[in-house]
Amino acid sequence: MSQSAKTSPRAAAASDAPESAAGSKAAAQRLKMRRELAAAAMELFATKGYEATTVDEIAAAAGVARRTFFRHFRSKEEAIFPDHDDTLIRAEAVLDVAPAHEHPLDTVCRGIKEVMKMYAASPAVSVERYRLTREVPALREREIASVARYERLFTRYLLAHFDETEPHDGNDDPLLAEVAASAVVTAHNHVLRRWLRSGGQGDVEAQLDHAFAIVRRTFGTGIGAGRALTSAPARSAAAPAAAVRAQDEVLVAVARTDAPLEEVMRTIEEALRNTQPPGTGS
Repeated sequence: MSQSAKTSPRAAAASDAPESAAGSKAAAQRLKMRRELAAAAMELFATKGYEATTVDEIAAAAGVARRTFFRHFRSKEEAIFPDHDDTLIRAEAVLDVAPAHEHPLDTVCRGIKEVMKMYAASPAVSVERYRLTREVPALREREIASVARYERLFTRYLLAHFDETEPHDGNDDPLLAEVAASAVVTAHNHVLRRWLRSGGQGDVEAQLDHAFAIVRRTFGTGIGAGRALTSAPARSAAAPAAAVRAQDEVLVAVARTDAPLEEVMRTIEEALRNTQPPGTGS
């Protein structure tokens, strides 16, 4: 091979760096423009009213042409939610790189925290946006549509941790996944609304963790059975969900934290039957 044809991994990485940096810069500029348009829209909505404000006025207030506005937003009501698309991507990234040992419900809770971070980054803006969405039905509908996107994302993630290939009577896993996803989103929105009504004051992250703990206690049992299916290569076949050993007249049970309660109880019951003296039992 000639010298000119040789490319070291370091040189290849260096050649990719400018393209990556350019992409990051373009994304940052795009988000900056979206936020400037959103700020202009919110100010006009607050002073002129939502119905009286036009897209041309929003663009002019932001110092850009009408066509620039429509490169970033499809409508004026969409303009006051500039960060939802990027936040949805970040939330999905949290799910994509979740460690195999993490309870899927905990993963979803971490994912939706990206939404809270978005609001908490600019409390004054978030409080004003909340006021506007309460007053303008079109903005409220746009907000509901954004929430629905997160809920669908988290429901798909939880459903992926159950085995739906063999439906059977009494299989409530799909129902539990959808209800749990809705509960996480509802808990987040409850805490968010309470925080916004207080003017963005208080430790919203601590409030959110408290709400998630309640959801985890309520819906956590049972979820995670499918985690063993999707993460099977990471676990040895010799590592059961639960194991029991006899020690004198005592049985000692050891179970994984994500083990389904039904499987743990079944293992203990079987061990008790096997250790009963002959002639005893039913």
